[in-house]
Amino acid sequence: MKNKNIKIRWSNNNETFASEGDDWLSTAEKAGLKIPTGCLTGSCGACEIDVNGKTVRACISDIESNEKCLLNVSLTTDPFWEN
Repeated sequence: MKNKNIKIRWSNNNETFASEGDDWLSTAEKAGLKIPTGCLTGSCGACEIDVNGKTVRACISDIESNEKCLLNVSLTTDPFWEN
């Protein structure tokens, strides 16, 4: 069993824990957020999130730990994908 030792602070102020290698999309859903998706191959950029100031394409990236084991996540916005 994986050790859930990476703390994630989401843009909705929820905090969850994840393990290195967990996927961003399902981890966000557990925190009450839906990350928009398009192609699910990383080409379109609809799933981009900012993790500690670095842009990540959530559909093709797994959670990686850092020295502090705290990841601050905010969703990027694109008026094309917003309803």
